[in-house]
Amino acid sequence: MAEFDSDGVTIRYYDHGSGEPIVLIHGFSSSFADNWERTGWLERLLSQGRRVIGLDCRGHGASDKPHDSAAYSREAMSGDVLRMMDHAGVATTDIIGYSMGASIALDLLVHAPGRFRRAVLGGTAYEGSINSSVMKAIAHALASDDPSDQTSPIVVGFRQFAQSQGSDLKAMGACLGADRPRPDDAALATIDIPVLVAVGAGDDLLRSPEKLAATMPGGRFVAIPGCDHLTVIADPRYMESILSFLPES
Repeated sequence: MAEFDSDGVTIRYYDHGSGEPIVLIHGFSSSFADNWERTGWLERLLSQGRRVIGLDCRGHGASDKPHDSAAYSREAMSGDVLRMMDHAGVATTDIIGYSMGASIALDLLVHAPGRFRRAVLGGTAYEGSINSSVMKAIAHALASDDPSDQTSPIVVGFRQFAQSQGSDLKAMGACLGADRPRPDDAALATIDIPVLVAVGAGDDLLRSPEKLAATMPGGRFVAIPGCDHLTVIADPRYMESILSFLPES
């Protein structure tokens, strides 16, 4: 583990192996270790001769955890990845993002296109099935000292999941409550590198993942049967579908 200063926020990152680089970005209320190491991804990519680089996103893992939503803007979270790449001396790379990490990766493909050769967007879609009012309620429940006024199962479930991960709940609330608009169709159409959208077929947090793939000129789509948002990341079929898309080092 190493660290760097990202515009005043300390970001912890991981740099393993050698060879062609690949950047990994984890999901909400997770970390590099939870998303990529404990699921076998790190070991498998290293066995293919890859240099694996990934961060604990701000608010997560061992990185700093601001409690202000403004600290989790699109520019801030994407900027952390670019600064990590600069700090590690990586000019261009492949990239895999999962869930929140896929949203960050998608933003990077639009706003820093020359720095990525091939991308995997996991656990994401053209739009989510959770509307903005529910997202606000989840953010409130995460940030609140007393969330007892929230009874929605999905709201309670998000808080319980964040607690189970040992997350800083106020940081999670600030992160989820930040304004990070998704790229529109015109922006997606400018992404001309190969992009794989890879999801669990039973992921009920997503709507129209295949539409996201179809909107990008180089987009491809795969759905793994019998998996949902939490289980697909460690499924061997999911890993194989992604590794077959990525060139070996």
